[in-house]
Amino acid sequence: MWGVIVATVDAPAQVSWALRLPYWVGSVVLGVLREVGRLSIYLYQSIRLGVVPPYRIRDIFRQMEVLGVNTMPVVLITALFTGMVLALQSHTGFSRFSAESLVGTVVALSVVRELGPVLTGLITAGRAGASIAAELGTMKVTEQIDALVTMGVSPVKYLMVPRIIAGVVMLPILTVFADVVGIAGGYLVGVEMLDANPTVYISRTFDFLEVADVVGGLIKAAVFGGLIALVSAAQGFNTRGGAEGVGRATTGAVVLSSMAVLISNYFLTMAMAS
Repeated sequence: MWGVIVATVDAPAQVSWALRLPYWVGSVVLGVLREVGRLSIYLYQSIRLGVVPPYRIRDIFRQMEVLGVNTMPVVLITALFTGMVLALQSHTGFSRFSAESLVGTVVALSVVRELGPVLTGLITAGRAGASIAAELGTMKVTEQIDALVTMGVSPVKYLMVPRIIAGVVMLPILTVFADVVGIAGGYLVGVEMLDANPTVYISRTFDFLEVADVVGGLIKAAVFGGLIALVSAAQGFNTRGGAEGVGRATTGAVVLSSMAVLISNYFLTMAMAS
């Protein structure tokens, strides 16, 4: 008797949930496809408008300062402690089977191939990506972008293209500094704290490090820089709802840029490994 009553009471809830689940899944899929389509259009417009004059060199250098120079301190601090932690953890694990001499190799390969470009991309997404979205979002809600359209100026060429170029140029440069500082951090821990032989550590660091590893990391960084600028600028262009909308656009730029970095990293790694 009670089982029949409970089943009767729970049935509408189960039916309602069964109806809501496909709607929710469909909404998520459509939202992802809509965002990918919007980004694809912006990317096509940026490439098409970026190769024709006039070239806004001054704006490009200004954005290179925003994306590169202003982000440098955070990137270097993160890379330093990442290399130090990686050396410490590698030494702890390798000491269990007497392979401490490989700590330098692991630190160098990990930093150059993965940690350097990925961490640089994530930090840039959090700092510069949020700045781009907030700046362009404020211009959107105050109708400055509409004013550019009224004057016959393309917002994509004037605002988005310099940021994408700056991202593609500056992220590899930041990654080079992050790689050097990360390897140096691993050296400090390995030699100064764990008493590793400095000559052996340095030789092991560069014995298995190839040019292809460095080039692959820099290619990843360039792709990450373009994606961060593209996603953040697109979020700013599509801001709605005043100051609250600017906040949403800023948050969305950081989240989507970080996801774009991590997802594209997998596919780039798979393509370079094949």
